[in-house]
Amino acid sequence: MEAHHPFTEIQIPQQRFYNSIPFPSVLSPNPTTTTAAAAVPCSVSHLIETIKTQKPFLDSLLHKTGAVLIRGFDIKTAKEFNDVVEAFGYEEFSYVGSRSPAPRTNVVGRVFTANELPPDQHIGFHHELSQVPEPPSKLFFFCEVAPTSGGETAIVLSHIVHERIRHKYPEFVEKLEEHGLIYSLLVGADDDHSYIGSRGWKSTFSTGDKSVAEERASKMGIRLEWMEDGGVKRIIGPLPVIRYDKSRQQKIWFTGMVGWEVAGNGPCKTISFGDGKLLSADIRNECLKILEEECVAIPWQEGDVLLIDNWAALHSRRPTNSPRRVLASFCK
Repeated sequence: MEAHHPFTEIQIPQQRFYNSIPFPSVLSPNPTTTTAAAAVPCSVSHLIETIKTQKPFLDSLLHKTGAVLIRGFDIKTAKEFNDVVEAFGYEEFSYVGSRSPAPRTNVVGRVFTANELPPDQHIGFHHELSQVPEPPSKLFFFCEVAPTSGGETAIVLSHIVHERIRHKYPEFVEKLEEHGLIYSLLVGADDDHSYIGSRGWKSTFSTGDKSVAEERASKMGIRLEWMEDGGVKRIIGPLPVIRYDKSRQQKIWFTGMVGWEVAGNGPCKTISFGDGKLLSADIRNECLKILEEECVAIPWQEGDVLLIDNWAALHSRRPTNSPRRVLASFCK
């Protein structure tokens, strides 16, 4: 890298290497530019200017590695995080009106809370909004308050997961490619932050009118089955699971299948093949083991910004019993 910009690639113990390529790449301030007499390069304003001038390098690095952790810069607030996100120049992905079952709150600009489930709840591996026709292509996460233990945002490379599952269960993967998956989730009228997929139908469809909700759900490709208690079963799919990443010319495991079915204790979560047949619990659990074996879980440090290529990597959230605040921003 050129010496005049403040990035230096460092190695940390949790990284993995595939064909000598780090996952994730970790960028830290260049020590040659951060002497006591010239500490300015570590400031947020300098970082923002550097992102703008080094955009081709950063894009290339993200494409090569699948995820980039920016660590050691003086980012403290949601507003500063928003400025960092905007410096990359990616088009904003609107979370409002999306099909996501996760409750989020807009904090400032393009920044939202990450999933608002209690921090002691595990969130399984998934690609962000894998259930929509055009998911976000890039995700930013920012650690505002780091937990003292646990609470990592674990990440894993999608093509590695696909290769391993296909090698172990070729017939299962063939059936996934042929039929896709159907996801069903029973939700209440209002948000309930106690379990995975807890966003109520009124929040999801921005209305309290069932007929309007049905109309909006239909446009999102969601079928609704109303329950007597005022709740509704949301049915999505069949959706493709094995997709092709054109930019890297490889097949990827593009689903939150394991996270949907294993994590959390929400009511009536069902996943089936597109032909209606249920998945084998044994194979599903083996898929979870592969995800866990290949993943990277880096303990958060305050000020960390993690940029993830949503086509290259799945992410999850590990539970913690200590305070944790991680913010998010999505890009097209």
